[in-house]
Amino acid sequence: MADRKIKDLVRGQRAIDGAGVHLVRVLGRDTAQAFDPFLMLDSFDSENPADYTAGFPFHPHRGIETITYLIQGEIDHEDSLGNKGTIKSGQSQWMTAGSGIMHQEMPQASPRMLGLQLWLNLPQKQKMAEPRYFDITSEMIGEAEVEGGVVRVISGQYAGAKGVKPYHVQASIYDVALQAGASLTLPTKTDENVFVFLIDGDAVIDGQTVASKTAVLFGEGDAVTVAAPAGANTRFIFCSGKPLHEGISWGGPIVMNSREELDHAFEELRSGEFIKHKIVK
Repeated sequence: MADRKIKDLVRGQRAIDGAGVHLVRVLGRDTAQAFDPFLMLDSFDSENPADYTAGFPFHPHRGIETITYLIQGEIDHEDSLGNKGTIKSGQSQWMTAGSGIMHQEMPQASPRMLGLQLWLNLPQKQKMAEPRYFDITSEMIGEAEVEGGVVRVISGQYAGAKGVKPYHVQASIYDVALQAGASLTLPTKTDENVFVFLIDGDAVIDGQTVASKTAVLFGEGDAVTVAAPAGANTRFIFCSGKPLHEGISWGGPIVMNSREELDHAFEELRSGEFIKHKIVK
């Protein structure tokens, strides 16, 4: 296999969002084209509940999917139509905003809040798809033991371990934990964009030590290799998806393909015509 080399490094920056949630913003508008089809990545890592319990009160989304994954912690969620639930440690929620939803996410106090939210773009022909919650329990996440670590397969498959099958963009997402000094080579599809996010701990990639809370975008190839440093464990999120190569018009929580579509979405939001469908569980 031909190992992919590092194409770009994006170090997360501290930010405040929602009603006052302290987080690390990694991917955003400036990286959307390079990381296509992945739009935004926010990382949560705090042992102080005051950093996050203000949460994200009701807000709209259209044109994207939001993938929330918790290694540790708990987040209550609810929408304007009465659907509600809780994402717990080791669980995920893959939410298709599609044509439009209003929802809120409220992190609960815990010894440590460690996780992320990833935004995945929807192709133009599926932008207005019916909204959907896809609650992913720990039993739905496949596990593969590797030398010096474990791979949890949230979506896609690896070494016989299977995760869920997404409804729209067939992105593969793994949570990989490696013990100090361990190394892992993951096969990749040559036509997909691939990156890893170092969610907890540094890693050695392509001959260099990369700091925790960094997204590593890879160039062409059919495999990536990540190693934990000799003296410390590492944990990273592997993401792979076929780029859409479509226009991106991004306004806050709404992502469409053109400025006209974006303006129309906000006009519908103002006029009360934003919600088209009831959420399907």
